Amino acid sequence: MATQKANSSAVVEKTTAAPPSLDISSLEKFAGAGAENVTSQDVSLPFLKILTSNSPHVTQGDSKFIENARPGQVINTVLNKLYNGKDGFKVVPCFYKFEYVEWADRGKADSLAPVNSYPADSDIMTKTKRGDDRKDRLDNGNYIEPTHYHYVLIVDENDQPAETAVIVMKATQAKKSKKWNSMMLSQRRKGKNGFFQPPTWSQIYTLKTVLEKNNLGSWYGWEVEHTKDIPNATLMEGAKAFYETCSKGMAKVSLSQENENTAEATPF
Repeated sequence: MATQKANSSAVVEKTTAAPPSLDISSLEKFAGAGAENVTSQDVSLPFLKILTSNSPHVTQGDSKFIENARPGQVINTVLNKLYNGKDGFKVVPCFYKFEYVEWADRGKADSLAPVNSYPADSDIMTKTKRGDDRKDRLDNGNYIEPTHYHYVLIVDENDQPAETAVIVMKATQAKKSKKWNSMMLSQRRKGKNGFFQPPTWSQIYTLKTVLEKNNLGSWYGWEVEHTKDIPNATLMEGAKAFYETCSKGMAKVSLSQENENTAEATPF
């Protein structure tokens, strides 16, 4: 009997199996891999800044222009992510620091970066004189700006940790910083040993922006509202971890980045 040979030109259909889904545990065991040599000197926290009509992000033709950017919105300076200032967004305040920052006048070669910074217990303000421009100036002509830093963990719509950032409050916003600190210090919860002050990183606040005015002009400022206690362990762990990073001095900020190409209204 003759043997029938297979047709060599026949098309053999191949079935390709779907790739297996990724199990998060397979990544978790390599947590941190690839970033072993990245230190606090190699990164800089983003700032959350209120956009004004003079901000480069709202100015057509500027290299930093963003199509949907509007005055009163808040921008993450690293991610270029916009937050709605009118509706607000949620944050957990994880750490606070106050410094006196020395600046050269805008327009000078070294004006984008601070000349120096002094701790909260410094006597530097005793060495200044109030100028006609209402700035506290040293004998060298530079001025000192009391600066409030709020290190925050941004919370997403599902009450999960999103990004970390720092908010700088100074000039017209210094009162807002003091008010926020007072709100944090006034919180009380009852435990087994009575009432206690909970850690700031156990609370969620909503940040909004509002239009403010005085006889020198108008600008957008911060509005802070207490929202609720942290509702889940994941957010609590993230907030506590960021607090520990900040308290060890490992969360670095670059004031030159905060001050670069800004023209924010800061009337007194």
